[in-house]
Amino acid sequence: MRITGGRARGRILMTPKGYNIRPTSDRVREAIFNIIGQDLSGLRVLDLFSGTGGLGIEALSRGAFPALFVDCSPDAVRLVEENLARCGFRDVGAVIRWDLNRGLPVRHPFMRDPAHLVFLDPPYGQGVLVPLLGKLSPGRVLEKGARVVAETRKTETLPGVVGKMERVLTRTYGDTRISVYETAQ
Repeated sequence: MRITGGRARGRILMTPKGYNIRPTSDRVREAIFNIIGQDLSGLRVLDLFSGTGGLGIEALSRGAFPALFVDCSPDAVRLVEENLARCGFRDVGAVIRWDLNRGLPVRHPFMRDPAHLVFLDPPYGQGVLVPLLGKLSPGRVLEKGARVVAETRKTETLPGVVGKMERVLTRTYGDTRISVYETAQ
């Protein structure tokens, strides 16, 4: 796994040894950033179910600042910390261990303002994505006009509207489906 664009382009990310963490492939990550844009200067990012941190680190590489990574697995938290250090982003990324099945973490001091961009890549087939999408609300968690990128199995279909977010795009890459939501401006 490598960073595909920006300041850390070409850096190799540490990957898990087992199958408890399913990283987003380079191809899918590159496609996501072709959709959402290459220059993410100044965007605040949440990487939920972060796994290796690949999506959030890719965003940092393309100018986002800051990024908060959230995962319940101690192995994932360790991987994200190692990958932030490898890419030189330790000062612009923070990692917390939190079970997102319990809801969103309370506001973290690293992320004082709402996010512009959220990545959601939960374990497939556990039914946590739609309830969590419903908890992402403009103002509290999301900036107006924020984008949420959700990754699912290609056989899963997400609703067109969740709360104050509307799905604006869906693409399939192999066995992976990417859905992009936007909040009202």
